[in-house]
Amino acid sequence: MSAPRFVAACVQMRSGRDPLRNRDAAVAAIREAASRGAQYVQTPEMTSLLERSREALFDKITVPEQDPTLAGLREAARAREVVVHVGSLAVRNGDKVANRAFLIDREGNIAATYDKLHLYDVDLPNGESWRESATYTGGACAVVADLPWARLGLAICYDVRFPALYRALAEAGAEILTAPAAFTRQTGEAHWHVLQRARAIETGSFMISAAQGGLHEDGRETYGHSLIIDPWGRVLADAGGAEPGVILAEIDLGLVAEARARIPALRHARAFTVEAVRD
Repeated sequence: MSAPRFVAACVQMRSGRDPLRNRDAAVAAIREAASRGAQYVQTPEMTSLLERSREALFDKITVPEQDPTLAGLREAARAREVVVHVGSLAVRNGDKVANRAFLIDREGNIAATYDKLHLYDVDLPNGESWRESATYTGGACAVVADLPWARLGLAICYDVRFPALYRALAEAGAEILTAPAAFTRQTGEAHWHVLQRARAIETGSFMISAAQGGLHEDGRETYGHSLIIDPWGRVLADAGGAEPGVILAEIDLGLVAEARARIPALRHARAFTVEAVRD
């Protein structure tokens, strides 16, 4: 019996400050991807809104049950009979915000959610400073979910720098790993491709990561380069740097078993302790 195959798509966006305009762009891209044969479509982190002002962000977001972008994407999934993986939306979570991914099935139902575990609190050499923890609350649980063809591991952006998370997802049966993102241009130029390929190679998994790209209305600049990478680390599709668009690739799940048989690193892991030797 041959391994399952399906067509995956990444939607590259340049989300701005108008959630409804961003929603409409995402819905149009999902329709395009479906018309080109996609069965699974992933959008980037912060699909509906990129807004640095905490006050403005709170003015424009709501709880998931009332979110118009989530409702629109659920309808798009149902109408086109595709799985839609919303890379993330900013949704109200008490007095803070959750950076939450939504997996929507082909009937438009929410099959799984995931809140970004690792918050991006950094000071970059070019003067950029980010303090996600001032606004967002981090998740506490890793999530895998079954697609019709394979098991998916959910993650978001900065999570990609934490290989233990991806190993845990693969050990939980995930054959497809993800990192939908709004990566800064500076860090993306340095690390985006190598991190994506490393997570695929280490676990013998596909990596599918939709991204934001270009100069946004709130002044930030993101790297783009939405990627689909196979379990041997080969780039199957790359959206390039800045322009919105859709990329597609066939996902052959047989390549997961092949890569994991050739380099069985998941099975070879051993428990160990760390000994600190001091003078």
